[in-house]
Amino acid sequence: MQHVFHKGTDETKPTLLLLHGTGGNEQSLIGLAKEIDETANILSVRGNVLENGMPRFFRRLAEGVFDIEDLIFRTQQLNDFLTEAAQQYGFDRQRIVAIGYSNGANIAASLLFHYKDALAGAILHHPMVPRRDIELPVLTSMPVFIAAGTNDPMCTAEESQDLEALLSAAGAEVMTNWFNYGHQLTMPEVEAAKAWYKNNYSEV
Repeated sequence: MQHVFHKGTDETKPTLLLLHGTGGNEQSLIGLAKEIDETANILSVRGNVLENGMPRFFRRLAEGVFDIEDLIFRTQQLNDFLTEAAQQYGFDRQRIVAIGYSNGANIAASLLFHYKDALAGAILHHPMVPRRDIELPVLTSMPVFIAAGTNDPMCTAEESQDLEALLSAAGAEVMTNWFNYGHQLTMPEVEAAKAWYKNNYSEV
């Protein structure tokens, strides 16, 4: 998978996995990651699927309608890539925190839905429920931050609430923050995510 890796300066921190939204690339969220934690490793990945020339992490049949078969395949592909990247770059495979926006948040959520140890936590900006027909792995005490927009036309409030409920039922510790915006990624969201991250991952 096309990607960039930036070595961090603090080995006690997790590696930040950056997953862009539709039409983004491996550079799109670098600034966001540095705002969250400028000392952590950064692994930023470009989606392998093109929709009208725009990179995505999996196919969709229509807006809000996922190609589940492709979602399962691409989630496995990403999970395998993380294992390879950890070996290549020498970071701890068990300490990856995903930061995803929109389509990237959806593939991050899919990692949580399909693989118990894929991530050590996740920051999900405007995610949807990846699948509703499976039992989730046990995610005891998994820290998850969800940023949701009260006026989001693409990701309804119900989607965010359902995702929170499903992850919480699997044992994850989910914090959902609501913002009076649409589907865009905003600074108030980033600041809230940064505070949540600092609370969960900074050394005391």
